[in-house]
Amino acid sequence: MAKGPLARFSRSSDAAGKSATPDNGGGGALVLDETAHLAEQLGGLRLSPEQLRMFRNAEGSDTEPWDVMLSLLAMDEQQALTKLGQRTGLSYINEPRLQESSSRFYESVPPDLARQQHIAGLSSDGHAMTVATAQPLQPAVFGIIEDMLDMPLRIVLSPRAAVANLINRGYEQRGDLVTEIIEEMPLDASAIESMAAGVSSSTDLLGLARQTPVIRLVNMILFEALRRRASDIHIHPQETKLVIRFRVDGMLHDVFSPPMSLAAAISSRLKVMTELDIANRHSPQDGHTSVRIGQKKIDIRLSCIPTVFGERLVLRLLDQSQTQLSLDQIGMGKKMQARLLDLVDRPTGMILVTGPTGSGKTTSLYAALGSIDRTSRNVMTIEDPVEYHLEGISQMQVNIKRGVTFANGLRALLRQDPDVILVGEVRDQETAQLAIQASLTGHLVLATLHTNDAPSAIPRLIDIGLEPYLITSSLLAVLAQRLVRRTCTVCDGSGQDQVEKSEKCENCFGTGYRGRLAVYEIMAMTDELRRLTGERADGVTLYEAAMAAGFEPMRVDAGEKVAQGFTDQAEVYRVLH
Repeated sequence: MAKGPLARFSRSSDAAGKSATPDNGGGGALVLDETAHLAEQLGGLRLSPEQLRMFRNAEGSDTEPWDVMLSLLAMDEQQALTKLGQRTGLSYINEPRLQESSSRFYESVPPDLARQQHIAGLSSDGHAMTVATAQPLQPAVFGIIEDMLDMPLRIVLSPRAAVANLINRGYEQRGDLVTEIIEEMPLDASAIESMAAGVSSSTDLLGLARQTPVIRLVNMILFEALRRRASDIHIHPQETKLVIRFRVDGMLHDVFSPPMSLAAAISSRLKVMTELDIANRHSPQDGHTSVRIGQKKIDIRLSCIPTVFGERLVLRLLDQSQTQLSLDQIGMGKKMQARLLDLVDRPTGMILVTGPTGSGKTTSLYAALGSIDRTSRNVMTIEDPVEYHLEGISQMQVNIKRGVTFANGLRALLRQDPDVILVGEVRDQETAQLAIQASLTGHLVLATLHTNDAPSAIPRLIDIGLEPYLITSSLLAVLAQRLVRRTCTVCDGSGQDQVEKSEKCENCFGTGYRGRLAVYEIMAMTDELRRLTGERADGVTLYEAAMAAGFEPMRVDAGEKVAQGFTDQAEVYRVLH
């Protein structure tokens, strides 16, 4: 394909340019005929004979003929590539996908050549290599790459930004940009100063992201975050400094303060890792990637927003090795476990888990799912995002860009003959309606909802738009929870080393707490609660009726955990006051 129609166009246009000045008086007509013929060959691109005669003299026509042609056409790149594909029979792919079989391309073709000529490997069947290019009129380059690969090329046309993204990902997977973080020394002020001194100033964001000191600095930040068990990393530019914070056990801690000069380098490096547009610094972006740290696989989700002092980045770290969850590990007492397991053994109905963002609702649901017999029951989930991977469960990820919403995904799941369905979040009327209907038609539905306590879930469902009679027919129980920090067992909550009293405890980094556990309350539906729900009673009335039926608020569970020494009164007050 590299020596097909694209090569003919390039050679013909070059020949037309070279004949633009006739050797004798009779040559003018020949040139006009040749350029007119070539203009006709270009089909839908509609380049006039006069524009073709200007082609040779245009700056860059030898090195970047397609860019010169675009400027002559004054046409959008996507539109021009689509028309060229129609004329030549080549495929146009707006968002090409990188396959593992393309590794030979990135091993054989130098990165500088691929970037300069805007060509990226997509896949190989062992006989030919499929490549995406944003510079189609370069037959000589295609020939060079064929020689390097020792196989012919199949060409597809793609926009420049998409090809650049493929090139970054391809060479990153090859190891040009590391994806496995080797063990680094703990990060401190001297290490940051050393890294900062090694970073050269550059306006090339991609070049900045690929500098070794920048790569090592970001790797060290990630390693230190995992060493401290951080769930999130905040990179916060302020007026005079850059602050890096870790969220550990639900609390934010200032950890480092690198020079502001490193902000662009850190941002660019993280964007390259998570496949975002490094040139876009003025609109919000979201991306994700995976890295390995020793035996652990860590999923990283990056959120980037522009602020008045620069880009603010937040990374959510998910340790995929921690998937074997149990109700004991998350702090649920035996009495509460027995009630919850009785509920999840029901064949139909809905169970809600409520609490604010970051209160461990999904973790509790997965721990409950772990007790379900997945060999005899078809368990399916729809989540945003999929945080844990459990064997024997089919999990669907919400993808708004591709039309996969909670509502659409739930409709699709219902056609998959499920027995148990987990809905990551009930956030609108349509999703709530579908979840309720699923529970009424022979399915057990587990879902999360944002409310402050268990009785408030019922008014919240009515507020979303559900009819009370649907709630009374399907809702089995509501579980509400919060997370409190565990008292450090090494220093007994003092935060000091037990031997060297002047030193901080290394187990909890001087905080006095290590790890978290949940405190719960569970409200099972009773006939009285169903009657009040039908009357659209408010949360206070429902709370009083639940208490009369034996409902215990989560303060009771928290008090028991304080008595057992798992946490302390100050922490309970901080979370529940």
